[in-house]
Amino acid sequence: MNKLWKFLQYGYLIIAVICLVEGTVRWNENREKAYLFLGASIFITLVFFFKRHFRKKVEKRNNQNK
Repeated sequence: MNKLWKFLQYGYLIIAVICLVEGTVRWNENREKAYLFLGASIFITLVFFFKRHFRKKVEKRNNQNK
């Protein structure tokens, strides 16, 4: 299950890149939506780093218990 989470966490980065591209495309058309997409991109990137840190912490704890 742990290997599955390693791959799924990179889905957050893919979604963040899509939001970043969408935000830059909409920059000249509609700034409000552009800010929304850029903000979502930043938030999703932070979620990625938080989940990665937490997963590594759990893996380290599990390896110490063995």
